[in-house]
Amino acid sequence: MKITKLICAPGKTGFYFDDQKAIKQGAKNDGAFYEGTPVTPGFTSVRQAGEAISVIFVLENGAFAHGDCAAVQYSGAGGRDPLFLAENFIPIIEKHIAPLYVGKDITTFREMADLVDKGINPETGKIYHTAIRYGVTQACLDAVAKSKGKLMAQVIAEEYGTKISKNIIPIFSQSGDDRYLNADKMIMKAADVLPHALFNHVETKVGLKGEKIKEYIQWLRDRILKLRPSDSYNPVIHIDVYGTLGIVFDNDFETIANYVGELAEIAKPFHLRVEGPVDMGEKTAQIDALRIIRQKMEEKNIAAEIVADEWCNTLQDVIDFSVHKAGHMAQIKTPDLGGINNSIEAVLYCKEHEMGAYLGGTCNETNRSAEICAHIAMATSPVQYLAKPGMGVDEGYMIVYNEMSRILVVSR
Repeated sequence: MKITKLICAPGKTGFYFDDQKAIKQGAKNDGAFYEGTPVTPGFTSVRQAGEAISVIFVLENGAFAHGDCAAVQYSGAGGRDPLFLAENFIPIIEKHIAPLYVGKDITTFREMADLVDKGINPETGKIYHTAIRYGVTQACLDAVAKSKGKLMAQVIAEEYGTKISKNIIPIFSQSGDDRYLNADKMIMKAADVLPHALFNHVETKVGLKGEKIKEYIQWLRDRILKLRPSDSYNPVIHIDVYGTLGIVFDNDFETIANYVGELAEIAKPFHLRVEGPVDMGEKTAQIDALRIIRQKMEEKNIAAEIVADEWCNTLQDVIDFSVHKAGHMAQIKTPDLGGINNSIEAVLYCKEHEMGAYLGGTCNETNRSAEICAHIAMATSPVQYLAKPGMGVDEGYMIVYNEMSRILVVSR
């Protein structure tokens, strides 16, 4: 079967693009907006509407296969590609990507994914933007699945030698700034991992000595014990601190390890994960920092985990963080890795090298990318999968839970 046409449709994401650097430098919330001047190239405001591009393959039999190009909330930060705006990138897809596929046979997912994921933009001499590779490879997977009459998860399992999970993968739900009301929603839905909590500002959210995080963990622990639907509900508490512990504790890694240990004691009886404790500004220093913090935690028998995020953006980054044991878990932030073939390989690499695999992404994705990543999750069995898109809890949780539930019953 051939692909006869490629069509692009501009779209919206489930959240926003945020200028992380401006926020770290003190931009203040003003309702849903932020006050302040953007500092990251491409931004016209500190927060602006997220954009996506749906890439639609028209197949020879008249069927449609599609995926969504999307980029992370904090585009342009932590070594990532620049801001992804539909009007800037649709022409590139139509001019350079379409000829790679239109009129060509649908072969294997891995072969089709490589065309765009390893392709070079002739205008820049560089690989294509991560968002382009992300969305086009989703469409490739869908096209192969439709040509074979199979689930996307089944295609992945066949090509990568895996087995589809017999259970829904644990879902990690994120609260955004509404970390109290949204935590209640997560408890009500019995989310396996919660609440993310968006601790991205020292003075207003973390506390000058980390005291505000401690207060929140205590509140959340008590709230779960009070409201949990059954005694068997024992979620993991996973918070993202966006490198702010490095600011609070002046990158003193032993002090940071001790602080994580204090949080772990407060969180009991629930297990604790702390994502992004420091942001060292570049990859090598970040690997060293997370490696040392993990070592110190293990020396002190601290029963918690730290999660690599910033500067762990590509498949090679995930490999490098894993090799050096830089953290206990790596977030595989799917849009940052470009083609979804890389996310698949990243999960499998982590599992083979004693690194927790967190199949993540961003609130700034779409329902389509979330559903396709659910197929990756069910076919590769990471430790947890992010509920996405958005920060409203209910919508993202529904999308990923329901897609995994459908995969579960159809693939039996």
